[in-house]
Amino acid sequence: MKNEVQGVKPKSRGMRAFGFIKICFVLGAGFASSAHGETGPVSLPDKSFPESITSTPDGTLYVGSFNNGGVLKVAPGGKAEQFVAPAANGSRSTLGVLADEKSGTLYVCSNDISGLGVPGPSDTKGAWLKTFDLATGAAKGSFALADPKSFCNDIAVGSDGTAYITDSFMPNVYSLKPGGAALEIWATDPALAPAKDGVGLDGIALGSDGHLYVTTYIPAKLFRISVKDGKAGVVTELKPSRPLDHADAMRAFGNDFLLIEGAGKLDKVTVKGDEAQIETIQDGLSEPVSVTQVGNTGWVAEGKLSYIIGDNKGKDPGPFLLKPVTLAK
Repeated sequence: MKNEVQGVKPKSRGMRAFGFIKICFVLGAGFASSAHGETGPVSLPDKSFPESITSTPDGTLYVGSFNNGGVLKVAPGGKAEQFVAPAANGSRSTLGVLADEKSGTLYVCSNDISGLGVPGPSDTKGAWLKTFDLATGAAKGSFALADPKSFCNDIAVGSDGTAYITDSFMPNVYSLKPGGAALEIWATDPALAPAKDGVGLDGIALGSDGHLYVTTYIPAKLFRISVKDGKAGVVTELKPSRPLDHADAMRAFGNDFLLIEGAGKLDKVTVKGDEAQIETIQDGLSEPVSVTQVGNTGWVAEGKLSYIIGDNKGKDPGPFLLKPVTLAK
């Protein structure tokens, strides 16, 4: 893939942050949706192509859009409404989203993916971390990823309020300290670089042990980045109990993690030493791209990105859903 997004080739199934298959990664208020919880899935607008989902403890969901940009908000028992307008704060296609109630901030990864044939709602070039007020949706800040090849994928926030951001096309994890004016490269390692015709860093989460954990999408791998006094240490590749297929979004889940596999799975990951036990919670999801936990429910966004940049492009993707999956206590 050339143009603004280089080195990316559309492929086919469940890809996330670019959903370009990751290689090969809504508009309007008041869209119909079913209520959260036991009433079943939440419906999103036609052709919304969600790429990431986050939530607050009260069960409010926030969803970015690969093609439309902006962020949708779904209150418990409510309907999907536009919360952040497309192109707001100079944003373009919105990928990773993360709600941080402590700071009152909604973090959003914005990218120019016109090189994939997805123009997005503005003409902003490059990869950016955008921040918005979590209560109002008003713009707060805008922070560029330094390298022209960068691709802002997903976000995690530490207990001290530092935000960590994955870059899918460079072997870098960025950080943004509270009140910071610019992103800094917090960790970099050749092991995190995208392979040829692959996609690098993707999901990111802070473990209960205080270390940072990340995924790479193609090839699918898990890594731990040790943290000491807020600084990055050794990068260790973890050995999964079974092969992973397009390791995507990851969220902390107690002492474990929730992990999306683009091939259709929601997993629980338990790390013991340098090994990762993979337990499939739900299979058969339709090109899932992200997950967020609300109580004992995992809400999974089905991105269906192959219908916009992959093998199914031009075909009817059908309805877009946020699916509830019961999580074991």
